[in-house]
Amino acid sequence: MTSMTPGTAEFLLAFADDEHLMGQQHTEWIGIAPFLEEDMAFASIAQDELSHAALLYAIVADNGQGGPPDDRAIDTLAFDRSAADYRSAQIVEVACTGWAHALVRHWLYDTAEELRWSLVDGSSLEPLRDAAAHAAREERFHVRHADGLIDVLAHTPDSADRLADAVNALLPLATGLFEPVAGEAEAIEAGVTSAPFDTMLPEWTDRVRARFPEIDIGSIAAPAYAGRAQRHGDFAALMARMNEVRGIDPTAVW
Repeated sequence: MTSMTPGTAEFLLAFADDEHLMGQQHTEWIGIAPFLEEDMAFASIAQDELSHAALLYAIVADNGQGGPPDDRAIDTLAFDRSAADYRSAQIVEVACTGWAHALVRHWLYDTAEELRWSLVDGSSLEPLRDAAAHAAREERFHVRHADGLIDVLAHTPDSADRLADAVNALLPLATGLFEPVAGEAEAIEAGVTSAPFDTMLPEWTDRVRARFPEIDIGSIAAPAYAGRAQRHGDFAALMARMNEVRGIDPTAVW
């Protein structure tokens, strides 16, 4: 079975960190979404994203060998690294306190994530291939959910304006998902992923334009955030909230 190079581990950590923080962001809408159905939907989607993160962290912790998951090793990767060691994109770090922003981020992220998983569905790492098959089924639901809700809201003038404001605010951060990360070239060479993720940016851009045809999107390009090493200003507060319960007893197995 293929083992991982350090670069490949870095590549997978960026993917895992995105899934982990996006899942956490969704959990923060449980109980305060505009209506009960969205409480339930965001809870389900959050669970999926956190499950994807756990699968990816487990692959890194096990060096791609496919052994049984080590919960403590997964927690160490998920919670115990310094801020500088995370490789999440800023779109999953920023606080979205308005419902329109949370919904638009959900759509932008999951549309990109669907493309991202497609690049590793034939991975040389068997556990990653299995994770991709599992995740792809769930991502289709995530995108369909966001599409359905946006379809309803886009026909109401006030809601449409709020969606447009959210798109304009979040799009620059969302393009950071496509920023090349350290180790991507090694991952491609090893067959862990099939192509650089930024090669999917044009397809994602087309989907964004088709989803929001009334908004002047302008040009879209992946920014340079120093290989995902630059944290958003909201990152520290997010990590503090994520560790509140765990901090009660750091030795506990959850």
